[in-house]
Amino acid sequence: MPSVCFYFQVHQPYRLRNVAPFSEAEGSDLFCDTANSGILWKVARKCYLPTNNKILELIKRFDGRFKVSYSLSGVAIEQMKQFAPDVLDSFVKLADTGCVEFLAETYYHSLAALRDRDEFADQVKAHGELISEYFGQSPRVFRNTELIYNDQIGELVDDLGFRAIMAEGADDILGERTPNFVYKHPHRELRILPKNYKLSDDIAFRFSNQGWEEHPLTTGKFARWLHAHSGNAQVINLFMDYETFGEHQWEATGIFSFLDALPHDVLTAPDWQFQMPSEVVRDVQPAGELSYWRTTSWADQERDITAWLGNRMQREAFDALHELGGHLRRRNNPAALSLWRKLQTSDHFYYMCTKWFA
Repeated sequence: MPSVCFYFQVHQPYRLRNVAPFSEAEGSDLFCDTANSGILWKVARKCYLPTNNKILELIKRFDGRFKVSYSLSGVAIEQMKQFAPDVLDSFVKLADTGCVEFLAETYYHSLAALRDRDEFADQVKAHGELISEYFGQSPRVFRNTELIYNDQIGELVDDLGFRAIMAEGADDILGERTPNFVYKHPHRELRILPKNYKLSDDIAFRFSNQGWEEHPLTTGKFARWLHAHSGNAQVINLFMDYETFGEHQWEATGIFSFLDALPHDVLTAPDWQFQMPSEVVRDVQPAGELSYWRTTSWADQERDITAWLGNRMQREAFDALHELGGHLRRRNNPAALSLWRKLQTSDHFYYMCTKWFA
């Protein structure tokens, strides 16, 4: 019985304010609460609150047959608690349905898996404690920052006790295989759920593109594309930023109407269902081993890490930041450690990207 597995990324960084080099600004003075609260509430009004309400309505309408999963970064949860508690409450209501799974990730949405095994483990542990505190769940499925993954990261995640990880279904990794199956790490029992990037991006990026040959995208059309995989799929993983709904694709595009009608059209085929990632891993045996011999992500056409570490400026900043790690962890200074970790957030490196001369 094939499944549709929805996963949404929810993340907001602590944004830096303009601070002159070598100024005396310290700690929280580096971050701009005006920008952080303003952007969070803008996204909350356009995406988080209306989409959470719609997801909750759909779960009730379909008697729990509609299910989704989220990864909320620790820094996003912190800012919700500080600036938008109604948003955090709306996610708690979703958790209470039993039809929403919250995944594990790095607390600070960092690139620690690429450099610092101990820091990676510490952040994952802290994030798990936060998810347990607010949503009453102990995550067993892992989603690394921006789906960054390779075989070595898989070993780290397996060592931490997770059953599965989500990854990009990159063409060169899959080869002749399809992303619509569960795979396993070549040397571990860790399950791998590859993203079907074509179908995911049809919603996330192409939905409102009037130049796209498939525009307009209706739920009937999309459901037919899903159902066409019957007999040759275990699960179709639709992974995207949550801001797809209302922020990247504005309400005027019809994106909320699309979300409202999609479960019905998918479930018209009696052999199809919606499942959370842990349910997929529980019910489906892997189709085979899959080696991620290079580091992949869900970013750009290259699906690599050059968006964050592609130029010398990014790499030098990354190296300098992580060289501080051992010194900071040996000192009893929680404020300094927290500041250092907030600066690890991947967005700060992404803002230094020059690959598109942007």
